[in-house]
Amino acid sequence: MEQFIDWITQPWPWWVAGPLIGLTVPVLLIIGNKTFGISSSLRHTCAMCVPANIPFFKYDWKKEIWNMIFVLGILIGGFIATTFLANPDTIVVAEATQQDLAALGITDYSKLLPAEIFSWENLFTAKGLLFFVIGGFLVGFGTRYAGGCTSGHAIMGISSLQWPSVVATIFFMVGGFLMTHVFLGPLMSLVGF
Repeated sequence: MEQFIDWITQPWPWWVAGPLIGLTVPVLLIIGNKTFGISSSLRHTCAMCVPANIPFFKYDWKKEIWNMIFVLGILIGGFIATTFLANPDTIVVAEATQQDLAALGITDYSKLLPAEIFSWENLFTAKGLLFFVIGGFLVGFGTRYAGGCTSGHAIMGISSLQWPSVVATIFFMVGGFLMTHVFLGPLMSLVGF
C-alpha cells in the first residue's frame, strides 16, 4: 500500500495523464452520448438553485445531474489529492521561467499556485481585485461568449471535429501568449508587483 501511495503522489508523465484525459471523451460519448465540459455545470447549478423565471435557466437540468456529480467528484478528488496525496517535493520550474517570474516578484514554488499572488492577504488588494475579481469575470464572460471553456473546446470539441472549437482553442492559445509576453509585465507593475 505504501508503494501505491508513493506512486500516486508523484507527478504522472504526460504519456499517462494525457491519454487518460483524452479517453474521457469517447467514454462519455459511448456510455451515454454525453459531452465533456466543466463550464456548463455553473449553468446547471444556477438552474437548480435559482428559481427565477429567466429563460436561459429554464430547461430540464435534471438530465444533466451526471455533470454535477462529475464536478463534485473533481472537487472531492482535488481535496483528497491536496490534503492526503500532495507531492512533498518542490514543484519543478524551468530555470528561464524562474528568472522571468522572479522579475515579477514570484519566487515561492512550495505550493501548486504562487503564494505571492494566490493568498488570502492579496484578496482585498488592488492585485487581488485585478486577478480574482476582474480576471474571474473575464474568464466567466469569455467562457459564455465562446460557448464553453478551454477543456470543453480543446478536449471535447476538437476530438469531435467541431470547427468552432478549433477556432476557439487557437484564440485561447493566442490570448495566453499575448497575456504572458505582452500584457502581464505592465499589469503586474500597474498593481505594484
